[in-house]
Amino acid sequence: MLSNKALNISPSPTLAISAKAKQMKSEGIDVIGFGAGEPDFDTPEHIKRAAVKAMEEGFTKYTPAAGIPELKQAISNKLRKDNGLDYSPNQIVISNGAKHSLDNVFASILNPGDEVIIPAPYWVSYPEMVKLNDGVPVFIETNSSINFKVTLDQLEKACTPKTKAVILNSASNPTGQVYNLEELQMLAEFAVKQNIFVISDEVYEKIIYDDTEHISIASLSPEIKELSIVVNAVSKTYAMTGWRIGYAAAPQDIATAMGDIQSHLTSNPNSIAQKASLEAITGPQDCVEEMKKAFLERRDFMVRRIKEIPLLDCLTPKGSFYLFVEVKDAFGKSYQEQRINDVDDFARYLLEDFKVALVPGTGFGAPNYVRLSYALSMEQIETGLTRIETFINNLK
Repeated sequence: MLSNKALNISPSPTLAISAKAKQMKSEGIDVIGFGAGEPDFDTPEHIKRAAVKAMEEGFTKYTPAAGIPELKQAISNKLRKDNGLDYSPNQIVISNGAKHSLDNVFASILNPGDEVIIPAPYWVSYPEMVKLNDGVPVFIETNSSINFKVTLDQLEKACTPKTKAVILNSASNPTGQVYNLEELQMLAEFAVKQNIFVISDEVYEKIIYDDTEHISIASLSPEIKELSIVVNAVSKTYAMTGWRIGYAAAPQDIATAMGDIQSHLTSNPNSIAQKASLEAITGPQDCVEEMKKAFLERRDFMVRRIKEIPLLDCLTPKGSFYLFVEVKDAFGKSYQEQRINDVDDFARYLLEDFKVALVPGTGFGAPNYVRLSYALSMEQIETGLTRIETFINNLK
């Protein structure tokens, strides 16, 4: 007999679609996978060499539960240099990926029934993590007319005496939109007035395009810093998704609680991956710019092509490596006498008949959209978008 908590959790649609696409590929089927939530680049060589060196030197034992001191110091330095944030190393907790960091945050601040405001579209795991930690997700629906960003009026209507926190994800997965200074100031003033936490997920901070600037909300004032918990990782910036190193910077009492919780659940983050992450953060950064340049070229191509395809539309993402495409104009149409009732039908027919995998927006709280990753080669992107266009042109 499963627990009510386990029964109440939804599987990740991003992992599910990727798994199905990988299975089809393993069977020899030519699938174009737009579902990837990770860079398609290899981890840079200097980072891999640091891991090898750590193993050769026998750095394969337990480390302090919240991470090795030198990595915490490097993250402290990084936050000061890049984000204008002053956190001491003992305010930083290194975890097994940003997902683990977020779970530690919720476990540290939520009591049963506490509410967490989650703007939609949202990353698929936010609501499930809140529920796993006895919290209640409260959704705010946004749309393309406001660039998928919350307004003050929406925040005020969503806030109740039970509200404990609001989640901020900038640059956003899945929309790729980035909050500007004025929008962040509004959110910060709201949080301070209501005395609620801002959980700021900044894992895409280095994958920002054009003249857009990443600003950490915690840097805006001492008051909002005391209510902010900043979450980041090496996964997206350095193509290190499988290494599983994330981190959080928080007020001292929260950081201590997170470290204590982690010590009982996982002991410590992987020792070798911590040494690799130290090299990633302190070593050469040209690899980051090279990846971003490639992502920008792909973004521009995909936005242009999507806008050429009937029934589809999208905003230009300002960050991350995702395109959030509106497909509702295809609903009600048919492909080979199969009616497209919703976005799940749209995605299923594309995968089964045109061998294109993308992620339906239902898991992101946006049932009129699909998410396409551009963390794949330009050749695959061109082929995949041509298949999508053929599918659309065959609808009746």
